[in-house]
Amino acid sequence: MELQAQKRQGQPIIYILAFTLVLSVMSGTMFNIVLPVIAEQFQLTVAQVSWVTSGYLLVYAVGTVIYGKLSDMYGLRSVLTFGLVLLALGSLFGLFAQAYWMVLLGRVIQAAGAAVIPAAASIIPVRYYPEEQRGLVLGIAMTGMSIGSAIGPVVAAFVVSFLHWRWLFFMPILTLITLPYYRGFLREESRRQDKRMDWMGGGLLVGAAAMLLLAITYETWIAGFGSVVLFILLFMRINYANEPFIPRDLTRNKGFSIGLTLAFLATSIGYSLYFLTPQLMNQVQQLDTGMTGFVMVPAAVVAAILGKSGGKLADVKGIPFLFYSASAMLLICFSLMSSFAEKSPVAIACFLILGVVGQSFLYMSLSNQISRTLAKEQIGVGMGVLAMSNFIAGAVAANLYGKIVDHGSGVHWNPMIMEPKAFVYSNLYLVLGFLHVFILLIYRYKLGKKVSDRITGNS
Repeated sequence: MELQAQKRQGQPIIYILAFTLVLSVMSGTMFNIVLPVIAEQFQLTVAQVSWVTSGYLLVYAVGTVIYGKLSDMYGLRSVLTFGLVLLALGSLFGLFAQAYWMVLLGRVIQAAGAAVIPAAASIIPVRYYPEEQRGLVLGIAMTGMSIGSAIGPVVAAFVVSFLHWRWLFFMPILTLITLPYYRGFLREESRRQDKRMDWMGGGLLVGAAAMLLLAITYETWIAGFGSVVLFILLFMRINYANEPFIPRDLTRNKGFSIGLTLAFLATSIGYSLYFLTPQLMNQVQQLDTGMTGFVMVPAAVVAAILGKSGGKLADVKGIPFLFYSASAMLLICFSLMSSFAEKSPVAIACFLILGVVGQSFLYMSLSNQISRTLAKEQIGVGMGVLAMSNFIAGAVAANLYGKIVDHGSGVHWNPMIMEPKAFVYSNLYLVLGFLHVFILLIYRYKLGKKVSDRITGNS
C-alpha cells in the first residue's frame, strides 16, 4: 500500500523536476553564449571570462553534495525551498550588476541556490521510483535538461538582440513557480539529528578546486602547489574524519571509483562542445551572439527529442550498448569538428547534433551504471558525489580550454584545416577525440565486460 502511494506521489514530481531542470540548464547555456560579449565589455581574456562559467560550476558542484546531506538532516522539501529562494536572490543581484566582480558574485549566489536542483534530481528518482523504472525516469530528467539546452541559446539570442545581456539573470527567478508544487507533492520528512555536515571537508574541496582553477587561469605554480596541498589534506580528512564530506565507503567501492573517474573525464571532454563552440563561431566564423545561439539549437532540440528514448534503450538493450553507441557518435563528431572547424556554420550545427546527443546518452549510461554499484543506503550521497564530480569537471575544463584558446596555435595537426584562426580549435577537437578512445578502452575492460557478464548471467 505504501509503495503504491509512493508511486502515485512520484508521477507528477518527475515532470515538475524536469521543468525545473529546463530553467536551471538554460541559465548555464545562456551565459556560455554571451561570454564573448562579457569579455568585450569588461576587456577580459577568454580564460578570465571563463570564471563566469567555472566559478558557477564550482559552487554548484560542492553545493550539490551539501544539499544532498542537508536533505537527510532537514528534509528535501525544506532544503529545496531554501535553495530556490537563494537562487532568485542571486539572480536579482546579478540583474543589477555594473562591474565584473558583481557579475561573478551574482553567479556564485545563483549557484549556491541552484545546486539544490541536481541534488533533488539525484534524490527524487531513488525515493519515489523503483529501480526498474530508473532508466525511464532518468530519461525524462535528461529530456528536461536537453530542452533547457535547446531553448537556452534561442532565449540568449533573443535577449541580446533586444535587451542587455544582464537580463539573462532574470530567467532562473521563474523557478519560484515550481515551489508551491514541490511543497505540495513532497512528503514531510522527520529531521535526523544523528547526521552531521563535514564543513571542513567541503571547504578543503572548494579551496583545492579553486586553487587549481587559479593555477590554470594565471599560470602560477603557487596556486598549483596550494591546490596539491589542499587535496592531500582532503584525502587525510576523508580517511580520519568521523563523517567525512566524501564518505570513505564510496572511495573504497572499486566499481564506483572507476565509473566516477570515467564520468569526470567524459564530462571534461564533452564540455568542449558547449564552451568552445561559441568561441569558435565568434573568432573563426565571425558570427554575432544571436547567430551563434541558433547554430547550437538543432543539437539541443534533437537531444531533447531523443532523451527519453536513450533511457529506454538502456533498460531494453543494456547499459553497455548505450555507452558504445554514444561513444561512436562522439568520436565521429570530434573527427568532423577537427576536420571542418573553418567550414560553414550549418555544417558545424549538424556535427553538434552527433556530439550533444552522444554526450547526453553517455551521461545516461554512466549515471545508470554507477547507481547500480551502490548499496541502497549509498545511492543518495553516491549520486550526489557523481553530480559534484561532473560539475567540477566542467569548471576545470572551461578554464583549461579558455587558457588554450588564449595561447592559440601556430601549427595544425589535421591537414584538412587551412585557416590559422581555426588551428587551435581543430587541434583541441582532435586530441579530445583520441582521449575519448582512451575512455572507451577503460570502460570496455573495466566496466563494460562486467555488466555484460552480469546481464548474461541473469538471462
